[in-house]
Amino acid sequence: MSTSTNKPIVSKSTQSSSPRPIEVIGCPVDFGGNLRGVGMAPTAFRLAGLVESISEQGLAIRDGGDIEVAKEKFPRKKEPPMKDIRQIYENLADRVTRSLKGRRFPLILGGDHSIAIGTIAGAARHFKNKNQRMGVLWVDAHGDMNTPETSPSGNIHGMPLAASLGEGISALVKVGGFSPKIEPQRCALVGIRNLDDAEKENIARFGVKVFTMKDIDRRGLSAVLEEAIAVASKGLAGMHVSFDLDVVDPKIAPGVGTAVPGGMSYREAHLTMELISDSKAMTSLEVVEANPILDIKNSTAQLGVELILSALGKSIY
Repeated sequence: MSTSTNKPIVSKSTQSSSPRPIEVIGCPVDFGGNLRGVGMAPTAFRLAGLVESISEQGLAIRDGGDIEVAKEKFPRKKEPPMKDIRQIYENLADRVTRSLKGRRFPLILGGDHSIAIGTIAGAARHFKNKNQRMGVLWVDAHGDMNTPETSPSGNIHGMPLAASLGEGISALVKVGGFSPKIEPQRCALVGIRNLDDAEKENIARFGVKVFTMKDIDRRGLSAVLEEAIAVASKGLAGMHVSFDLDVVDPKIAPGVGTAVPGGMSYREAHLTMELISDSKAMTSLEVVEANPILDIKNSTAQLGVELILSALGKSIY
């Protein structure tokens, strides 16, 4: 059942002054990977006080509820029904396009990272309809640039960026009615520390800019983010931010779909969102891969709420 409100919640605080009301869109899918549980993440974010916390920052916010996902159509099997999967992404794309057209800020809650296929399709379509271009800042431990031919697992949550760039499963590439959705030279990956061998070849062939954890260690996060944001936003009308919670070290974010040691610290994750906010370039945001089944007292969803607040402008002064 969807959780929604009819009117935006607006607090009396004036600490933040976003020109656009925020629209929460949940997409509770978990068929993109092997582990179930991430489909419960939108509810976990709400239980962690997402809407109330954003409202307390003086921002107008409306919870538009969740994209409908018929769970009975997605049993645990190797090849889920692609027709039904595509329809979910199409529905998500439509919601995101309408949100942007209505001068709202789409805040999408995953679900596994495969939802980016629909999110990026909807956001890119909005700017395409206005003869404008959009970039993508992809913050993740993984590149998510596999295709069925290069993926060791065959999991769709490892393919959304490739699909958005125009390669992969035909039904997913065509979501939104056009392809490619984004240009590789307008896309930057940050926090990467786990790539499949063939996936590296895909990234090199496309020419997508990649900033690994090694880059962050050597150069510092601020320098890396400044360059990455410039790649994903310079001269463009919009920048979509796709934030996978597995970019954070699992000691801090234990409840994620695919944990990889050696990730961002608590402060690095917040600084990432704070610098994104400072850039004033972000036009949509999705936060994905929180898995309440693997979590400890909903701490990863709570971290996600804190990071969202930083991305929306919350500061210490």
